[in-house]
Amino acid sequence: MPEPIHVLYCGVCSLPVEYCEFGKTFKKCKQWLQENNPNEFNKLYNSEAPVLSSLSKEREAEISESLAKMQLKEERKEARELRKLQQEKILIKRIPRTKHKNIIAISNLDQFDIDMKKLAKKFASKFATGASVSKNLEKKEEIVIQGDVGEEVEVYLTELLKEKGLEGVKLEIVDEKRHARKKPA
Repeated sequence: MPEPIHVLYCGVCSLPVEYCEFGKTFKKCKQWLQENNPNEFNKLYNSEAPVLSSLSKEREAEISESLAKMQLKEERKEARELRKLQQEKILIKRIPRTKHKNIIAISNLDQFDIDMKKLAKKFASKFATGASVSKNLEKKEEIVIQGDVGEEVEVYLTELLKEKGLEGVKLEIVDEKRHARKKPA
């Protein structure tokens, strides 16, 4: 009985590493392979073996040119998405409840691939308060934290965004005013 063939799959595009060069994320795949499996990297990319030997030289040039264009297009798309994300703002609203009590509502987090339920649980344990995910008036999810912990939330979110590589995202703290009751005349 023959031995089973071991196939190494890419950690970036999930294709077998031999096919990464035909995908959109070739540079990232190549870097991943060099870091995680240098022997396979040397075997695939440092040898002078022709990859497309059965094709004519003109056809091989056309294929490599179209792959290069596709990969460049994908890199530019990722850069545009990153710039767009960095222009977004995370709103931290301080909303007064009764007398001297406030709540903090954090919105626009869903655009940054942050699990809101896990973050609410993290805030609840970190600040020893109640925190939950709820929908606001615009039907978007936001995290609501009991207590006046706006500055601490801002510091924590800044660190979290740095870990995700989104240093340019703006955090805006807004104080909402409570509607004053009219006194009867």
